[in-house]
Amino acid sequence: MRRNVIETVLGGVVLAVAAVFLAFAYKSADLRKVQGYDVTANFNSITGLQSGADVRISGVKVGTVTGLTLDPTSYQAVVHLSVDNSVKLPKDTAAVIASESLLGGKFLSLEPGGDPDMIKPNGKIEFTQSTPGLEQLLGQVIFSLQSMSKSGDQANGQSSGGQQGQAPGQAPAQPPKL
Repeated sequence: MRRNVIETVLGGVVLAVAAVFLAFAYKSADLRKVQGYDVTANFNSITGLQSGADVRISGVKVGTVTGLTLDPTSYQAVVHLSVDNSVKLPKDTAAVIASESLLGGKFLSLEPGGDPDMIKPNGKIEFTQSTPGLEQLLGQVIFSLQSMSKSGDQANGQSSGGQQGQAPGQAPAQPPKL
């Protein structure tokens, strides 16, 4: 009987330590929503951006992405964010989806403008810019390299399989008779 009491007490201590550890980890991770005012921004594409992502100004976290929806009339992605009450955003603020690193997660970068009027709670950021995904960037690089290669071939007279100095689609010149 005494053994069961010791096991029960020891189990309770382990659970209490685990609960304290989880509470500390939650508080340290700062997973809570930033308390502030809500703002929205419409984007053509929000590839990679997720709810819970940081909202930053000059690299400093000032808010959190609280939701992502689709506007049924314009078919644009609507990003809902909460911005800290101490941060006032000018009306000409721009929102840009940025990457942590080449393969890292996305965050929303705000670039405040100089307008003296501020965005009100439940307001909208009018100036937005989506960043292309890694696949799009690689596609653009490959396309540019192919275009440069073709223009280099044409400059050397090697276009369309013709001979040097010959216009495309023109019959080959006859060699001179001796």
